[in-house]
Amino acid sequence: MIGLSHYLTVAAILFSIGVAGLFINRKNVIILLMCLELILLAVNTNFIAFGHFNQNMNGDVFVFFILTVAAAEAAIGLGLLVVLFRKRRTVEVDQLSALKG
Repeated sequence: MIGLSHYLTVAAILFSIGVAGLFINRKNVIILLMCLELILLAVNTNFIAFGHFNQNMNGDVFVFFILTVAAAEAAIGLGLLVVLFRKRRTVEVDQLSALKG
């Protein structure tokens, strides 16, 4: 039977991959956004697992809010990347740092 520790282990692995991706790859903005999505997925997995094993729906409600924020972040982030790619012809963070005011 799959227990709470199994879900927490999977969530910890997803979170670790996301954080490692943020620190290791600082060149490509698309990969940075994917790493943020992995971190949010790990948090959602924890909320769902704790909600299921505590027999309440509070975790599910938080997951809906997090999914809303993640969808908005993905849509706005990818929209900005398309505009920046059209202007600069690159999605590398080093090239985009010239946008600082």
